[in-house]
Amino acid sequence: MLDQPLHLFSSFANEIADVARQIVRTAAAGPRRPVAKSDSSPVTETDRAVEQSLRERIADRFPDHGVLGEEFGAERLGEEFVWVIDPIDGTKAFVGGLAVYGTLISLTHGGTPVLGLIDNPVTGDRWLGMSGRATTLNGVAIRTASTALLSEAFMANGNPEPFQQNEKDSVERLRQSTRWCVYGGSCMAYGRVADGSIDISIDGGLDPYDYCALVPVVTGAGGCITDWQGRPLTLTSGNLCLAAANEALHRQVLETLN
Repeated sequence: MLDQPLHLFSSFANEIADVARQIVRTAAAGPRRPVAKSDSSPVTETDRAVEQSLRERIADRFPDHGVLGEEFGAERLGEEFVWVIDPIDGTKAFVGGLAVYGTLISLTHGGTPVLGLIDNPVTGDRWLGMSGRATTLNGVAIRTASTALLSEAFMANGNPEPFQQNEKDSVERLRQSTRWCVYGGSCMAYGRVADGSIDISIDGGLDPYDYCALVPVVTGAGGCITDWQGRPLTLTSGNLCLAAANEALHRQVLETLN
């Protein structure tokens, strides 16, 4: 039922991602001065400029759709379709000039992510996932890795700071069970799970605008992405996210965490 609308929505998602990429690239060439939000996390004028620009385009093209963004909150979350935006996922990396940040754009249908886009404005890499279709990286279909054993897996974690102590213990147990671990990849790590470069990515302290776009990207490439209990990620999920290259590996990760 959604095949035709998803095709149209994906074209629009690419269109606004191009807008975001240009804004971020221009800003990245100059000073990137952050200020602290109420939760002490950093934000820049670029974060706000990107989200405002995307919101305006969504309102113009799809006035009956809802929007949820990191910087300007929620509008009409009860609508059938809701766009979910993180203008710069990895603002600290952006401020520090480390090219692992990106723009996240998702469309949810009835609260479930059905389209997801990850765009890195520095490398030019763009992952696009849609329900029922193969995920692409720069227009080419990709697949997750075939790694089946946890002991051989390459794991990623964006930031250990948000974890509660019991969560830190679980992640450390997982880290000791895997072969290697890399930190600080932000949304890029989930794109790399989708294209087979990384086997597992795990994070905590997330909001819907942090993970909604990741869901179609990972699943459309053959991977699994859920919360730490194995439950689907929706607009109303908690703040824990786990992606694995395949179902067998995903089961082993859940067993280790729990």
